This record gives sequence, C-alpha cells and structure tokens, in this order.
Amino acid sequence: MKIDVYDPDSYTAGIPHAQFAWLRANDPVHWHEHPAGYGYWVLTRHADVLSVSRDFKTFSAERGFVMVDDLPPDILEMTRNQLLGMDPPRHGPLRRAVITRFTSRMLAALEPQVRQIARDVMAQIKKPTEVNFVESLAGDLPTAVICSMLEIPRDMWGQIRHWSDLQTSSSDPDLGGTQEEVTQASVDMGTYGFELAMQRKEQGGDDLISLLINQEVEGHLVTEMEFASLFVQLTVAGNETTRGLISSGMHQLLQQPELLQQLREHPEQLPTAIEEMLRWTCPLHYFRRTAVSDTEIRGQKISAGDRVVLMYSSANFDEAVFADPMTFDITRDPNPHMAFGHGIHLCLGANLARMEARVFFEEFFSYFASIESTGEPVFIRSNSIHGYKDMPVLLTPAA
Repeated sequence: MKIDVYDPDSYTAGIPHAQFAWLRANDPVHWHEHPAGYGYWVLTRHADVLSVSRDFKTFSAERGFVMVDDLPPDILEMTRNQLLGMDPPRHGPLRRAVITRFTSRMLAALEPQVRQIARDVMAQIKKPTEVNFVESLAGDLPTAVICSMLEIPRDMWGQIRHWSDLQTSSSDPDLGGTQEEVTQASVDMGTYGFELAMQRKEQGGDDLISLLINQEVEGHLVTEMEFASLFVQLTVAGNETTRGLISSGMHQLLQQPELLQQLREHPEQLPTAIEEMLRWTCPLHYFRRTAVSDTEIRGQKISAGDRVVLMYSSANFDEAVFADPMTFDITRDPNPHMAFGHGIHLCLGANLARMEARVFFEEFFSYFASIESTGEPVFIRSNSIHGYKDMPVLLTPAA
C-alpha cells in the first residue's frame, strides 16, 4: 500500500482510515519522508501514542515545537511561550496559572453564559433557512465563548477567527494564505494580545487576560511578550477544535437519524455521546515531539533529534483498544480516546469543549424542530486540523 499521511490531499475525504489501519497492523513505527527532504516517525497505535505522551523527559514539545514542518525562526521563537510548546520546568507553573480558569467550579459558573451565547447564536435563524452549519452555528459558539472569557471587544471577534483560520488551515485554498500571510496573522494576533495585556496590567480585572498578566509564576510576573504567545494559543485552540467537534458530530448524527432522535429525546445521554464524537471526529490529527536522546519504540531505534508524530486520529481507531472501532457508538464506555492528547499536555480546555458541545446540542434540540443535510460537507484541506469548512443544512426552528 502506498503510504502518504503527510500530503494534505490525503485528508480531503476525512481520516485516511485504510492507510492508518495498514500502518497499525504492519508498520506501527513508520519512517515517513517529508517533502522538504527530512523524515519523521509516525506512531499509529494507541499504546505508543500514550507512552510517548507520558514520557516528556525523552520526547520534547519545545525542541522544534509540535508541528512536523519546520517553522520560520521568528515564529518558532514565539511558540516557545505557548504552553503547547513548553517542556518542564517552564511548563508546569504557567499551566497551573491557566488551569485555575478551567476548574469544574469555574466551568459550572461559566455555563449559564455559554448557554446564553448558544441561544443568541441560534435565535438569529427565525424561519426555515439553508446555512453552512460550520460558519453559521458551530463556529460562532466557540469564538464567542473564548472571546468572552478574554473580554475581547465584540467588534474584534470576526478578526480573531480570521487570524485563527489562517494559521491552522494554511494549506487550504479557501481558508489559508501564503507563508507571509500566515506568519503575519500570527504576529498580528500576538501583537493584539500584547496590547490587551498592556491595557489590563495591574487593573484588577476578572477576565482570563487580567488573571494571567497579573499573576506571579515562579517568582516573576508573566511578561507581556510571554502572554502574547499564550494569547495566540488560547484563542486558536478555543476556536478550531470545538467547531470541528460540534459540526462533525452533528454530521455523523445526520448519517444515523435514529441516534439524532435518541439524543433529542434523551439529552442526558449527551456526555457519553460527546466522548464518542470526540473519538470519531478527532479534531486534531497529530502533534509532534522531538527525541532528546537515543531511545527505542517497539524495538525501533530512534535517534536524538528525530521527529516523532503522535497520530491521534489513528490511535482513536486502534482495534487493540476499541471494540468495533469503525462503528459510531454513542453508548461506548469506557472510551479512552486521544482527541485531547494525554499527559502533561492534555488539552487545557478539554472540559470547556465538552461543556460547550453539550450545551450546544441541548439548546439546538430545544430551538430547532429539524435539521436536514442539503449537500455533501467539504473537509478542510489539512494534515493537522480535522473538520469541515462547508456543511450545508436546512434548519427549521420550532414553532
């Protein structure tokens, strides 16, 4: 079988399940050529993705960051202050500072606000209307939630989403741009975060920016530059993946209308169903690590400096872990999927995303009488982001 899990075109029909299944069975630690002339190891089995995620001493997120491509030096320098691209000891204190905003108590307090945002998003549709579900519904909620948490002015929300899309979907002809435009989007977004941090320094606000910029970490206050990088991570992560989860999850329910009806009648089943949506849709295909010393995975020698790619969207369908993995089962339990990663870099906003998705579906079922697919959805052309850019549906509000 020809294996190419780098080419973004391999993902325009969704997760390349046939290639991943072959790799899991035949070559679970696979050497893959990169078009730029170097290569990297692709891990496709759940157990290997798990063990490398746990072993942050051997496998660094900081060296070379978490994307398989080389980043321009100025952008690589910016990523050093993203939690995503930090190793201990720098990683722990800052993560603890951010995590205070994502405790179950804080999320419970945030839920009424998320619910109101969801209602406002849906109330824009007053009569039977055909829309792009991704743009009109699924994308609006996460953008509004993260921007509200950061108290970003309302007139900037669209710009935040545009910057975010440019960076995460750079390989898509509709959403991306040139390398210069993508780099500029990252710089502009960081600059905007820097300006917000300057404004809120020592102002005693209660929003996420004020909380972070006025916080001591290991004896020093977070600097505006450190915050700028963190701001990019929080806003990008707060946009992309939840949008993918909600829209891809809804599309899967539309393929199995009996499940859609079941959840409409029994919304208490949503938390378990959302775990299966996360496994099935896996909004992020991979993250990379870099070996800091010579080591082995499954007997395969890995040299210091080698790139190792954790293929979450393969691990989520590993036959060794999931019974009947190609069946979408909203009652699947336990469900140890890797959609949020694992270990010290487990997604900060995992429980926020779960809550947003649950509230979205609850409010959707109460506001809309029906949803019908009116055309095939179109995937983002990307080897990292897994989600739709276009998903045409007909929405009919309840009387």
